[in-house]
Amino acid sequence: MENVELLMNFGLTRQEATIYILLLLEGNLNGYEVSKRSGISRSNAYNTLAGLVEKGAAYVIEEQTVRYMPVPIEELCVNKIHRLQEAADQLKNCLPVRREDTEDYITIKGKKQIDDKLRNLILNTKERIYLSLSREKMEGFRTLIQELIDRQIKVVLITDPPFTMEGAVVYHGERKTEQLRVIADSRYVMTGAVTDEYHATCLYSSNNNLVEVFKEALSNEIKLIKIKEG
Repeated sequence: MENVELLMNFGLTRQEATIYILLLLEGNLNGYEVSKRSGISRSNAYNTLAGLVEKGAAYVIEEQTVRYMPVPIEELCVNKIHRLQEAADQLKNCLPVRREDTEDYITIKGKKQIDDKLRNLILNTKERIYLSLSREKMEGFRTLIQELIDRQIKVVLITDPPFTMEGAVVYHGERKTEQLRVIADSRYVMTGAVTDEYHATCLYSSNNNLVEVFKEALSNEIKLIKIKEG
């Protein structure tokens, strides 16, 4: 089931993903064989195979009986990512330019949505970032944080010991697993609790007053950590 869910991220329906995996397991099959092995009707099997071909996930082999061969997963993923990048470039050129950021308070719900926003906030940081996360969460974003360090961007981390990261200023303090606090470029703030997939909630804002409040709070927290460390 996990493989099916992952394949659906690449534009396949659940049934297309299931039959794609069947083709990988069984080799080249015709519509009748797919129907027999999968338990779906022959008409649905042919429609699904046609969908796989249209989406670049299967090739047609012209023999006495038309058979279908799965496109290698590496090729399927690379092609899909390439097409998405082309589409993204077109959208950037065609869509209206984004208006200036407002100082609204935006509520982001859901673990995936919060992780996505945090990922993009890290990627778009230009000067400095302060991240207060649990060690587990910090490890999940280590590669992106390293990219900031490589770009000579100031990185300050507050997390559980014994986390270390060369090139970053690291302060050790007890973090609750679900807590998240971020300030990027002294302009953007993210704060919230990442509990589970559906109840995670986070506040995001570029409100200057809120940014100043959080800068002071993080500064005070760092001072306390230094005092405790002696």
